[in-house]
Amino acid sequence: MSKLKQDSLIGNIKEKEINLKDYYVLIKKRIWIVIVIAILTALAGYAYSNINNTPLYQTSTRIIIGSSESGGDMQTLMVMIKDPIIMEMVKDELQLTRPAEAIASGISAEVIDDSRVVKISVTDQDSMMAVAIANTTADVFKREIANILNFKEVQLLSDAKENPNPINETQNRTTIIGLVFGIFVGVGLVFLLDSLDVTVKRESEVEEILGVPVIGIISNMNKKKVVSKKVNVPVVESRGETVDV
Repeated sequence: MSKLKQDSLIGNIKEKEINLKDYYVLIKKRIWIVIVIAILTALAGYAYSNINNTPLYQTSTRIIIGSSESGGDMQTLMVMIKDPIIMEMVKDELQLTRPAEAIASGISAEVIDDSRVVKISVTDQDSMMAVAIANTTADVFKREIANILNFKEVQLLSDAKENPNPINETQNRTTIIGLVFGIFVGVGLVFLLDSLDVTVKRESEVEEILGVPVIGIISNMNKKKVVSKKVNVPVVESRGETVDV
């Protein structure tokens, strides 16, 4: 590699190092802007999640269906769990005002691991109501299936318990997204403000603008101090003329 290429490469590396340092100093100088915007966007994300996200709670109960039944009858019993007749009875027992179809929409039933155990899950905006609907559905199903199909081999395995934790909790995720978004916006605003600032801050900027090297720097002086010093300068009279000493 020639000397000229080496010097050019070294110059480019130094220039990149200077630019990175300038960026760091710039962000550090106005870091409060980034912090304030990040906090505001994080709070906005948290508030948005609270206002627009309705918490949903889920619980489940389990029943055992007699082993003497065939697979086809098992499927029939699974369908019967959400049958309108069963749902109407659940509605009446709990004295609910919502339609039976709405109750059924929050209920799901599934067989666990190809066994005779069926899990009845209920999702609702009220955690205690979810428990009540799940347990009542299991009780009504056990009672009415004996009357409708003359099938009495349904046993309750476990009752539903309250689950106080929402299944659609998104507050933390929304808050983090708002925080990250605020950081990017804050950094962008810092660079925008710097681009709008036309004052010269560094020697390199002077050299770039004037095209000549800087050989000295005049420090800032306080105008008030300069005036006060000028007032205190002794005055003498020479040949009829006043002269500052």
